Amino acid sequence: MPVIADNDSARRAAVTVDTYLRTLMIPDPDGARRFIAPGLRIRFTGGRAMNDPAECAAFNATRYAWVKKRFERIEVVCGATDDEAIVYNLGTLHGAWPDGTPFEGNRYVDRYIVRHGLIAEMQVWNDSAEWLLDRAEVERP
Repeated sequence: MPVIADNDSARRAAVTVDTYLRTLMIPDPDGARRFIAPGLRIRFTGGRAMNDPAECAAFNATRYAWVKKRFERIEVVCGATDDEAIVYNLGTLHGAWPDGTPFEGNRYVDRYIVRHGLIAEMQVWNDSAEWLLDRAEVERP
């Protein structure tokens, strides 16, 4: 997976995010906690506020039979330092809806703020809500 980083601090932040996500997708929320700062703030799809990786896994268990990420790239905003780095992980989701119907190609973007080597903030966006509306044949403007 390509990592776009302009310095060693940026590369370290990218590795932190990559390892965190791979651990969380097992799912291993306990293992993922090794990469988070005290007071972690998560803003999940739909603006859902969370504070722990286990909350992400629990929410995903209600939305999907199973889900995994296909990482396409990690981008670190120019000027990252060990004090703070902003990291984006981009790719697609694949898995199955609760009824077992498979899906793939569901785009996502995750944004992280890494402070002093730990993830302090995480924001998650993906196409799942739109795809669920389409599956329910909900008419939209």
